[in-house]
Amino acid sequence: MIVLGLDPGLGTTGWGIIVAEGNRLAHIANGRIATRTTDPLAARLAHLGEQLNQLLIAHDVVSAGVEEVFVNSNGQSTLKLAQARGCLLATLGFKRIPVGEYAPRQVKQAVVGTGAAEKTQVHAMVKRLLPGVQIDGSDAADALAVAITHAHHLATARHTSALSPSPRT
Repeated sequence: MIVLGLDPGLGTTGWGIIVAEGNRLAHIANGRIATRTTDPLAARLAHLGEQLNQLLIAHDVVSAGVEEVFVNSNGQSTLKLAQARGCLLATLGFKRIPVGEYAPRQVKQAVVGTGAAEKTQVHAMVKRLLPGVQIDGSDAADALAVAITHAHHLATARHTSALSPSPRT
């Protein structure tokens, strides 16, 4: 199964694509979608959506994980992040791609084993889980961590449903 992870941002959105087969993970691609700060908001959001759509087509993504909004003290920054995230979710929705949403602490917990992990620990574990990966910056590393988290959640859900008795009719 080809899984996309997204670390949303209006200025830079990180993305990472992995293939998950059972418990095995393999890196496919990663990178960043950058927007120009001089462009109007609508143009920046359109660019994010267009670039994501191209990734979805090029890599035949079947499921996606997206990091939730991290609320900070700057309300304007949080609002811009939320708008970028909304654009990405809408693009995934138009393509009918199922989405898992994860808080930053959930991602750290899934990848490192503790929700209080530092960014450097997360990035080190991403490299360990995806041997030989060349990561295109910290946004892409975060996105790969989201993809890994989503793949783990999907595997757990499949395993749990396989163990559940089927309802009687």
